[in-house]
Amino acid sequence: MKLINKLSFFPLWLILLAFSGCSVSYSFTGTNINYELVSSFSIANFFNDSGAGPANIEQRFTEELKEFYQRNTQLELVRTNGDLQFSGAIKRYALTPQAAVSSGNPNQPDRAGQMRLTIGVEVEYINLSNEEENLTQTFSFFSDYDPRTTTLLDEENRLIDEIFDQIIQDIFTATVANW
Repeated sequence: MKLINKLSFFPLWLILLAFSGCSVSYSFTGTNINYELVSSFSIANFFNDSGAGPANIEQRFTEELKEFYQRNTQLELVRTNGDLQFSGAIKRYALTPQAAVSSGNPNQPDRAGQMRLTIGVEVEYINLSNEEENLTQTFSFFSDYDPRTTTLLDEENRLIDEIFDQIIQDIFTATVANW
């Protein structure tokens, strides 16, 4: 009981002062960035090495990655030589059938009931303040659509948005979220 009484008199401001000196920031976005060591990031233009996809897919990915880091960190985007550096290429853009559906007619071939778009992006990440966190990794995700009711041209933008959202979240988690 005496210990509880002594602790209740311990000035609260000393406890707050002890924790105010921490330099690691944690936010609801899940980042764990030491903003005293890391203040900027740079993203080189990604390339499309897959040989497929829309003509602007590499620019689209690069810009969406930049925007995501700007929205979810306090880091400043710089043209080159950021404290955190990203580069890479879209390595895979593949459309594959997933489920065959019988045409019901022996004179007509069976058709795909679902088509899957898969995109794979290889990312090289360099952290100048902590080289142990550097990585080169391929991030991949897919999304399906029904070719019986729509076409790839109708669905491609939606599919790419959905896939890029997941890939960028995975890159963010692997680089600055440190989960």
